[in-house]
Amino acid sequence: MGFLSGGPYYDMIGRTGNNVGRRVKGKNVFSMRPSKSNKAPTVAQVNQRLRFELVASWLRRLGSVIDIGFKEYDAQMSARNAAFSYNVLHAITGVTPNYTIDYAKVMFSKGPLDLPNDPQINVATAAKLDYSWAATTGDSNGLATDKFSFVVFNPSKNKFVTLKGGAVRSALAYSLQLPGDFSGDTVEAYFSIVSADGKMVSDSVYIGPFIVL
Repeated sequence: MGFLSGGPYYDMIGRTGNNVGRRVKGKNVFSMRPSKSNKAPTVAQVNQRLRFELVASWLRRLGSVIDIGFKEYDAQMSARNAAFSYNVLHAITGVTPNYTIDYAKVMFSKGPLDLPNDPQINVATAAKLDYSWAATTGDSNGLATDKFSFVVFNPSKNKFVTLKGGAVRSALAYSLQLPGDFSGDTVEAYFSIVSADGKMVSDSVYIGPFIVL
């Protein structure tokens, strides 16, 4: 059921018949429901569907991180749609039907905030990743109060560990706790930065695969 939020000449939210209304970036978007087809999908359509499903299933669990990281990337799209579009184009590898996520190319944040120098991870403690980075020097578009967010993906268990705002830039290090059953597994590690007021973000950074102790 659709609702007219301000009378018959205002926004329609929801579905009425074949008409669908929704709000995107403060604007009312009005469209028609796609009609069903009895035709078998083409090879190109099947390939596209596989790619879409792969990226959607991977990013779905990063929604709260993406809402911050991609909110300013495209003024015409929601943060999640923008992240989906970017990663469908850039973060898939392999050939049909065996597409996989290219972990090194995944982005969950895109923005102009400066990245730190020499980001690293040291694995020295059981079920922990020790992140470290050097201070940004010179004319930097970044402040000591900027906050780091961390994302770790375990492919063998298909699980994420995420922590938003876990450390400030001036700390120069953070030890991220992982589940105990991650020990012995290879994980893919990332970080991103957001300003203290939440208005600016950095690109997300892939640091690489690591075997958890």
